[in-house]
Amino acid sequence: MNSGAVDKDALLRKAGTLTEALPYMRRHAGKTFVIKYGGHAMGDQDLADNFARDIVLMKQVGMNPIVVHGGGPQIGKMLERLKIESSFIDGLRVTDKATIEVVEMVLSGSINKSIVGAINKVGGKGVGLSGKDSNLVIAEPLRRTKKDPDSQIEQFLDLGFVGHPKNVNADFLRMFEESDIIPVIAPIGLGEDGDTYNINADTMAGAIAGALNAERLLLLTDIAGVLDKEKNLIAEMDEQKANEMIEDGTIIGGMIPKIETCIKAIHDNVGASVIIDGRVEHALLLELFTEHGAGTLIQK
Repeated sequence: MNSGAVDKDALLRKAGTLTEALPYMRRHAGKTFVIKYGGHAMGDQDLADNFARDIVLMKQVGMNPIVVHGGGPQIGKMLERLKIESSFIDGLRVTDKATIEVVEMVLSGSINKSIVGAINKVGGKGVGLSGKDSNLVIAEPLRRTKKDPDSQIEQFLDLGFVGHPKNVNADFLRMFEESDIIPVIAPIGLGEDGDTYNINADTMAGAIAGALNAERLLLLTDIAGVLDKEKNLIAEMDEQKANEMIEDGTIIGGMIPKIETCIKAIHDNVGASVIIDGRVEHALLLELFTEHGAGTLIQK
């Protein structure tokens, strides 16, 4: 009797969860959601399997998920195996001709196909792409400058084949909206000069979300979201608050470019941007289908 009562309670909780999710499913049906996938969520097998199920569920209930993935740690390991030295400037990997070949091999090859395989394994129809397919993302070299500490003269930094999205072929991606196909995109772009460029995955996801006027840009990270000075999660904020927190030093380091990507996306008519804790099981579903969410939502 006790085990039966426990089972009944569990079933009731599941039913309650579905009931809570229903209004959100209706609200999100037909809308496009661009998800940047990386960090711990991609490195942990259980979380990776859950992510694939969540993406397939989103598609099954009428949403249009587009996945853009990273792969920095995997690139680093392959470069070590091949004994190719690499360096970083301001957090960006300097990418020469030998390095870009490895970057493309890892991102468009092993990582991309692994994610596609996981989606297909749980009943979805994932298709692997990069920015080079159908000129999906035309890239231009990323220009960065740095002041010389002695002369205070601005110097251009040579990052090699590190790129920035110049143009996104939105029409190509819109073809998937009425299909059951889930695009999985590696952050590789094609330059107008014919060269291949390595693009930051957050930046790539933001550019794609902006080009499609997506309902949401969702960036999976390895922290709970944006934290205040007391390390408490901020569930929701606007652009002004985000800029104030950068100026007063509350938001620092690698979180700054993520926030900048989120703000640019909402300027490009994305409904809202969300920084999500990818270490939490089913973080996407919690964010999209519950009242409380699972990260920090940034909107105008």
